[in-house]
Amino acid sequence: MKLIAVTDDRQSVRAIADKIIAIKDVVDFVQLREKSKSVKEVLTLIEYLVTGGVKKEKLIVNDRLDIALCMDIPSVHLPEHGLPVKLLKQRYPHLRVGCSVHSFEKAKEVEADGADYIIYGHCFETTSKQGLPPHGTGPIEHMKKELTIPVYAIGGITLDNLPTIKAVAADGVALMSSIFSTDQPYSITKKFSEAICDEN
Repeated sequence: MKLIAVTDDRQSVRAIADKIIAIKDVVDFVQLREKSKSVKEVLTLIEYLVTGGVKKEKLIVNDRLDIALCMDIPSVHLPEHGLPVKLLKQRYPHLRVGCSVHSFEKAKEVEADGADYIIYGHCFETTSKQGLPPHGTGPIEHMKKELTIPVYAIGGITLDNLPTIKAVAADGVALMSSIFSTDQPYSITKKFSEAICDEN
């Protein structure tokens, strides 16, 4: 299983950079999901990360194709109702394009359009989706039987419910609050990394 850290758009550029640099060796990817920040701020963040030893291959830019292209970041992640996956893959075939989905039907659609992976959720109750009922993990099991691209789970994932994600054969997990809301990001991320290895 892979481990993806997803930034929470609640901290300063410097604070986010410090946390990502701290966990760079225990995560597979980091999705920069900083919707409220300016282009200049995200560019500065990426510069901090590269200077801090984070490989561009580990970075995924959320939604901002322009930033990914300008900074030579090879991966872009699209929201479910964002830029069309098919258009991006046709125009920029070298990019690794992922997409957030909330149903099996959408997952099937974006795979057909050329998506390289999907992130499905939210699987469990989470503070970032307050008031919205979780979708559970059942659809992931269906996706894994029908799709050929990796399926990652997101939303309320904890060390306690991680075995549930493994049970439906997800290719990995994407974590936001667990990593970025703590003052000890390395410690908790290392625990998740070890748990994922143990589950395998």
